[in-house]
Amino acid sequence: MGLDWNSFLGILLLVFRTCGKELHTTELRNLQLQFENSISLPVFTGGRIEGEDGSNLRISLVDGLTGEVVCTGPESMAKVEIVVLEGDFEEESDIWMPEEFKSNIVREREGKKPLLTGDVILYLKDGVGMVGEISYTDNSSWTRSRRFRLGARVVDNFDGVRIREAKTESFIVRDHRGECEYLYLFRRIKILCLQMLSKFTS
Repeated sequence: MGLDWNSFLGILLLVFRTCGKELHTTELRNLQLQFENSISLPVFTGGRIEGEDGSNLRISLVDGLTGEVVCTGPESMAKVEIVVLEGDFEEESDIWMPEEFKSNIVREREGKKPLLTGDVILYLKDGVGMVGEISYTDNSSWTRSRRFRLGARVVDNFDGVRIREAKTESFIVRDHRGECEYLYLFRRIKILCLQMLSKFTS
């Protein structure tokens, strides 16, 4: 028995509706990594990279539409890699392609140790992960922007689901040989400020 025109149109409409729903669901799945706290400055080679409050850097997986942490599903347990990025890697809309992120990863200079050492791999738990002990082995003065960023990207593949990478603000990494001089100047400035403040308040 042949298929009449109305039945054919009905089946065609059902197919379009089903495909449309699947496409809509895929488009709405907007996952991204983000650093939850800022880096404590200044940063010196060989020194542990910490959050501004002295705690570990925290990374979370969030829904780009709601801003909420994604605490369920396989993505919430993803394997994440910490990398070094060029300091001038900026996108006004904060939207970039994976190739752009990859092309801005900074590698060590020839003959040098890996630029970032320590716990560069972490695993999310319930959508949140803590960065362990990591440190720079080289300063940022030789790069095109003379600054670095930290980046985070998911290593696993989740059936084509795009998880956008994270990046910190840019910062300078100084050689640890200048750390003592920096701390001395910082203390001197702090003392001078306190002395001036006491004069104005007395």
